[in-house]
Amino acid sequence: MVESSQPCVPGLFAADGGARVLGSRCTACGTPYFPKAASCHNPKCPGSKMEPCEFGGRGKVWSYSVADFPPPPPHKHDKPFKPYAIAVVDLDSGLRLVGQMVDPPSAMSVGAAVELVVDTLYHEEGKAFTTWKFKLA
Repeated sequence: MVESSQPCVPGLFAADGGARVLGSRCTACGTPYFPKAASCHNPKCPGSKMEPCEFGGRGKVWSYSVADFPPPPPHKHDKPFKPYAIAVVDLDSGLRLVGQMVDPPSAMSVGAAVELVVDTLYHEEGKAFTTWKFKLA
């Protein structure tokens, strides 16, 4: 049986043609936002004209933490729970993004090169629910 997949939250990311999150960028000051923002929140911005923007590709780990215990509901995960790293990544496109790592926590280091991917977060009722994650590049 072939398992079907679907995004955990539709409209936040895409995987066709490479993994990317769907956000926006202010054309007046260049500030990136994820998820999409209706207006710019940069106090130094001379104007607030937002345009849709996709962020993906590579970046560097700014910081990370290890989740050693299962998160509480409503967060879902496969059982048995396996510890994982959560990284704060500065993407080359200018966005700072938080995401789960595909690689084991023992492989993590600040400054490591990573790339955005779409991967399974959990399985339920014969479906794989996907989200954005990072993997070491």
